Amino acid sequence: MTSTDLIPTALLARKAVVYVRQSTQSQVITNLESQRRQYDLVDIARHHGFSDVEVIDDDLGRSASGTVARPGFDRLVALLCAGKVGAVFCFDASRLARNGRDWHHLLELCGLVEARVIDHDGVYNPCRPNDRLLLGMKGSISEFELGVLRARMLDAARSKARRGELRLSVPFGYIWHREAGLGLDPDLRLQEVIRSIFARFHDLGSARQVLLSMTKDQIHFPRPSDEGRMTNFVWMPVRYRNVIGILKNPFYAGVYVYGKSEKRTAIVDGRARRSYGHGKPVGSWEVMIRDHHEGYISWGEYERNQQQLALNNYGRSGGTKSGRGGKALLSGLLTCGRCGRRLSVAYTGNPQNPVYRCYKQNLMMGLPRCMTFGGSKVDAAVARELLRAVEPLAIEATFEAERMHRERQEDQRHIHDLELQQARYEASLAERRYAACDPDNRLIAAQLEKNWETALRRVRDLEVRRPTESPSTIEVDPGTFANLADNLQAAWESPDVTMRVRQQLLRTLIADIVVDVDDEVRDVVLTIHWKGGQHSELKVRKPQTGEHGCATTEDALAVMRSMAGRWSDEHIAASLNRMGMPTGQGKTWTAHRVASVRRVRAIHAYKSADKEGEWLTMTEAAAVLGVTNHRIRHLIKTNVLSAEQVVPGAPYQIRASDLTSATVQAAIARKGRPCRIADTETLPMFTDT
Repeated sequence: MTSTDLIPTALLARKAVVYVRQSTQSQVITNLESQRRQYDLVDIARHHGFSDVEVIDDDLGRSASGTVARPGFDRLVALLCAGKVGAVFCFDASRLARNGRDWHHLLELCGLVEARVIDHDGVYNPCRPNDRLLLGMKGSISEFELGVLRARMLDAARSKARRGELRLSVPFGYIWHREAGLGLDPDLRLQEVIRSIFARFHDLGSARQVLLSMTKDQIHFPRPSDEGRMTNFVWMPVRYRNVIGILKNPFYAGVYVYGKSEKRTAIVDGRARRSYGHGKPVGSWEVMIRDHHEGYISWGEYERNQQQLALNNYGRSGGTKSGRGGKALLSGLLTCGRCGRRLSVAYTGNPQNPVYRCYKQNLMMGLPRCMTFGGSKVDAAVARELLRAVEPLAIEATFEAERMHRERQEDQRHIHDLELQQARYEASLAERRYAACDPDNRLIAAQLEKNWETALRRVRDLEVRRPTESPSTIEVDPGTFANLADNLQAAWESPDVTMRVRQQLLRTLIADIVVDVDDEVRDVVLTIHWKGGQHSELKVRKPQTGEHGCATTEDALAVMRSMAGRWSDEHIAASLNRMGMPTGQGKTWTAHRVASVRRVRAIHAYKSADKEGEWLTMTEAAAVLGVTNHRIRHLIKTNVLSAEQVVPGAPYQIRASDLTSATVQAAIARKGRPCRIADTETLPMFTDT
């Protein structure tokens, strides 16, 4: 049969299309012989008598399984529908399609326009039943071949993975040795950076805080510079994806994992679209071998890290949320005692103060709100309860914090030294390259000189940032922290302590707080669930509507009411300051401030005895009797003169009528030093001889 019989002249007047395809980009780069043989089909098309030959190679690097869009195949279909194609040339059926839907659709179109399908085996007319049957079998074999090959490869991979021998791509910090197998990367700088990420997350409890900490310390992270072959790296500023990728990867816990993600298929525009990398729960992993290789952390620490990351996820409802800063100490920690929902935080006033509220019932069902109360006093009360709980261990905790701080500084210094060592090596290498260059070749010598200067500049920058003294040489005096237990409140309120640190400390000891409001007595009732399993109840007075947070405390008002009738404003202010009771704004008391509070609270002022008052101060009593304050104090100590104290720490008060008693007048009338009262239990130093 001649070529004219196989391909009529009318078809030769049309266009011949040569379809070229390879499945992956790797095949495009490495399998050049397959490309060459497919492009050789152009000469075969001309040999058959086609003068107009078009090559469609848009689908190089695209799979024909039907899950990937193929613009080249779509263009071929469009040309067939337009009746412009006389023959379709392909190396074999698998190049055109690996799925029955595309293959039979193509054959149907070729049959409608009488176009031929030509491969290296021959010329086929889809209009003929025998040729159509043969082409259908070739397409089915191509589709079946893909399924068989894929199943064999996956079964072999799973079998090898169950033994832990499948060489998966390993993350930063590991390397496959040809002889020794899997092991740690010999780059100590890389190892220290990875260990630093885990150590900082253990201390800070947040991936973002780890990122900010490493950015502040100018610690860099490697990035591949060889298109994913993971042999050459450049050190760049660390990114969030680097931190979270290391924290979530079980490989760093010494665990060999295979099948921890899955693919999902969806129908989009009539085609199957597959997406990969969807994580599966730990219990659904196909292969998990613990203690397979040396890990940077233990499996237990890995699980704790995942729990902490889950708590940090504010997108999920329920569960205690980790401290993220803000002005509300108990944000994400309060549970409504009426409906069981988490209380939300709102901010009102200027400056803005936190308000805790539970309004979900009102928002979702139109029911009344469960509760709303100001957060300032509640936060302060819970903070005092926390400090009271940790007070016995304050000194030990301080030494532990100091030790952790010194260890972190030492780790930072070690990472910096390794970076400096690497920079000095690169500078030395640049110097040797410049020295080995022909000085007459200025084009190359100039570039090598520039590289050398850049390396030297980097060494100088690192030397400037290098710590001058190792923290391990600094001795800590235990006496420095001896009085810390008495000053926990000042340490808690220190400006250097951020709200985020306070929140994290609170969540370290407290699991949950169930809150309710007693509307009759206007108390906020807090049931604190401690991490150790114990519970404690705390009641805080709910402020009245419009009451600001700078009001004078009830304890200070009680002292003021007790002393106001007997003492001047100066004495009341001094007593309040000695008792450590500040004003509502946290300031010390003065006579003017005491007088201002008395006027607002309608507390009567002091009236001295010389103005027909009943009580005298020690100074006023001394003036009446014409003696010194020291003489009056001695009379009080010897119980000659009666005196009272309104509250502990307040000055003495003397009743004016007691100054006229015969005992007091007789004691005042005696001249010279007051006689000492003989002690009957004291033996004489010398005896009569």
